[in-house]
Amino acid sequence: MEDYNRPSSYLDDPPNSRLFLVTSKSITEDIIREHFSPFGEVQDIWVVKDKQTKESKGVSFVKFAKSSQACTAMEDMHGRCLAEGTKPIKVFIAQSRSSGSHRDVEDEELTRIFVMIPKTFTEDDLKETFKTYGDIEYAIIIKNKSTGESKGLGYVRYHKPSQAATAIENCDKTFRAILAEPRTKNSSADNDYFGNSRSDHVTNEPGLSAYPFGAEATSYTASDGWNSDLITRCLMVASRAAVTQEQVYGLFDLIPGMVYCEMQRDQYGFSKGQAVIRYNNLGSAVYAKEKLNGFEYPPGNRLSVTYIDDGEDRTSPVGKMAMQLVAAQMMSMVWNGPSGPQLMKTTAGYAAPTVPQKLRVQTDVPLPAHKKLAPPDSTVKERLFVIFNPSPLPVDVLEDVFCRFGSLVEVYLVPGRNVGYIKYADRKHANDAMAALHGKVVNGVKMKVRSREFAF
Repeated sequence: MEDYNRPSSYLDDPPNSRLFLVTSKSITEDIIREHFSPFGEVQDIWVVKDKQTKESKGVSFVKFAKSSQACTAMEDMHGRCLAEGTKPIKVFIAQSRSSGSHRDVEDEELTRIFVMIPKTFTEDDLKETFKTYGDIEYAIIIKNKSTGESKGLGYVRYHKPSQAATAIENCDKTFRAILAEPRTKNSSADNDYFGNSRSDHVTNEPGLSAYPFGAEATSYTASDGWNSDLITRCLMVASRAAVTQEQVYGLFDLIPGMVYCEMQRDQYGFSKGQAVIRYNNLGSAVYAKEKLNGFEYPPGNRLSVTYIDDGEDRTSPVGKMAMQLVAAQMMSMVWNGPSGPQLMKTTAGYAAPTVPQKLRVQTDVPLPAHKKLAPPDSTVKERLFVIFNPSPLPVDVLEDVFCRFGSLVEVYLVPGRNVGYIKYADRKHANDAMAALHGKVVNGVKMKVRSREFAF
């Protein structure tokens, strides 16, 4: 690309001052200049063209004099049409040649800044100083965990990239404001979110372990410590919505055998949206993973539950076979066996606490009250075909939901497939269930419910 022959100082000075555009091939340099010049000083526009045909490839770069100008242009122009009859354009911050990616208007890395501040500053002082440049989501004073004293560093999060860029450009130079870069693979845990210019303030700082799980625990991240082939007693729970450790503990403690629950936090005390759960037996962990992965808690927030390495030695072939056998037995019982409390009583060796109904079935669908099942020998008048995404709901949950419409005879899941059948003794009750539940989400699982005539 021609642009790569230009000096790197042009590309990256100042940082985040160059836009990457995806446009219709008919969009010319003049059209781009007309629409982007109002946001600031445009230093250069380059429309990428095919070397052979000299036609536009529908990709362009726009270089501004300031990063705040580029960010403002990105926020305002992304999704707009530059000419009649053309598709909406996509606008990103163009990264340096080494990064291989582009930052968009929702990129959190463009909205966080770190600043050096007087140690006498409070969080109110920090907010008051930097609110001039835009709406602040939150501001943090970084403190020594041992003494509680300020380290003279602050962390400010804005709502928009342009606000963060404006703050960096216009605040007093003594603050030495920079964008907060996330930790890379080569950086230490102590430097999480710090730019390189801040490293001298935090390296070798006592008490700055990023994930304080206690003596027995290991620091887990999304890319570290878990393997999709493992089935272990230790689980990682991830949530996009804010949940407390007490909420996670209360949910997973419904399954007997939990010995450990800890939220992951960064060195500033903020939750990373992940928790580590450990059980004292493999059966409970398998059951928890299969029951609660995809579970909506709170409603609308789907939990992700995965296995992570619990440090046990699995090099023995006998140990591997035993683990696989227990896991296979538990999987079979989870999907086709008795209800949850009964299952745990027979496999864990002691009675499980009763699972509250409001936790076992979570959905936005207004469900009728429970009705008795029809006798098992009832004549089946209607059979509904159900497709589950991403995986089938347990039989007891399906019975709980589909019995509410009356005359439910049986729920049957097809082994090894994400489909099942719901049998009714009354066609009207089946139609009521289909009308209420088709396309709806129950416990994080979306269901397509059809009558047998339209099953295939």
